[in-house]
Amino acid sequence: MRFDILTLFPEIFNGFLSESLIKKSQEKGLIFINIVDLRDFTFDKHKTADDKPFGGGPGMVMLMEPIISALNKFKKENTKTILLTPAGEKLSQQKIEVFSKEEHIILICGRYEGIDERITNLADYQISVGDYVLSGGEIPAALFVEAVSRYIPNVVKDPLSVKLDSFSENLLDFPHYTRPAKSDFGNVPEVLINGNHNKIQKWRRKEQLRKTLFLRPDIFSKANLSNEDKTLIQEIVDDIKG
Repeated sequence: MRFDILTLFPEIFNGFLSESLIKKSQEKGLIFINIVDLRDFTFDKHKTADDKPFGGGPGMVMLMEPIISALNKFKKENTKTILLTPAGEKLSQQKIEVFSKEEHIILICGRYEGIDERITNLADYQISVGDYVLSGGEIPAALFVEAVSRYIPNVVKDPLSVKLDSFSENLLDFPHYTRPAKSDFGNVPEVLINGNHNKIQKWRRKEQLRKTLFLRPDIFSKANLSNEDKTLIQEIVDDIKG
């Protein structure tokens, strides 16, 4: 998959591109990430990319011309263009999985007070990473690329790891433990040490349900539960009742 990221601050991505799975995936040719400096598409010697808003008010607004020029250069027939904005549809694990099927995605990073509103007409999607405001779209763009890349074959070594990620079934992941087995801050549950894989799987599923039920009831209500899950939930309820 190819990602083109349109930004006024390309240096923000230096560390992101050169570490961990993103670096390895690029080296293997699994993904290609192109950071586009929008100032390269400005039209004056000062590389002006913003101006005062019509109607007055604080801050500056990003000009649409540099963005349009960059889109004209990089957009292809199979491209999906995404504007990262607080006004967009909230990103979810399910949407990320859908986006991972695309061949080419262009991400537009806003800055300052925002982007000229007419750019929204050129975007296939408007996406928000949450109900809060950042100084720009660069961190959301990195987040988007990281999340989508996990679904691309061979980016994550074990595909089961992706399948079991939190939110994949509208459930959180089960708790994880490693050495030491005993500490002053608590001990590893005995079931994970005894080697009975059937009991381990049952414990993990039960704890996954318990964790989601108490920490994220908003997504728990959307989970597609099996009859076995419902039996485990009843056990959880009985445990609470004592």
